[in-house]
Amino acid sequence: MPEYREKLWAAPWVFVATALVIPASILVLAPISLPAGIVTAVVLYGGCVLLFTIGSPTVRVSDGVLTAGQASVQTKFLGEAEAFEGAEATMERGTRLDVRAWLLIRGWVSPVVRIPVLDPGDPTPYWLLSSRRPHKLAAAINGSRRPVSED
Repeated sequence: MPEYREKLWAAPWVFVATALVIPASILVLAPISLPAGIVTAVVLYGGCVLLFTIGSPTVRVSDGVLTAGQASVQTKFLGEAEAFEGAEATMERGTRLDVRAWLLIRGWVSPVVRIPVLDPGDPTPYWLLSSRRPHKLAAAINGSRRPVSED
């Protein structure tokens, strides 16, 4: 069975943009104490980096189970996964989005994979997951449902 694992790390531009807390903190605290402003800036930026790093979810397909962040589902309850990139991915995250869908999307990861949920007892019509390699993720999900031939 295909195995797949991807960590949805924040894009480099997120860390650069977050670095704006450094001059902002120094600017606010410099009239009171420049060393306090520098220490505060370093602590705030370090906290932001830590949150982005620890908060990055993992998407995994292993042993017939799709795990996305804290949620997981057996792939036998899933339909054919479809990968979307570019304008199609934007439509999936926007105008085509069903409000009942389960989402694990990140703004810094544009491509998405839509996976229909076939369980009639589950009100969720599909999962929508961000992925930097959407075609590989879709192939891993689709391949994990195929029965293993017994020789």
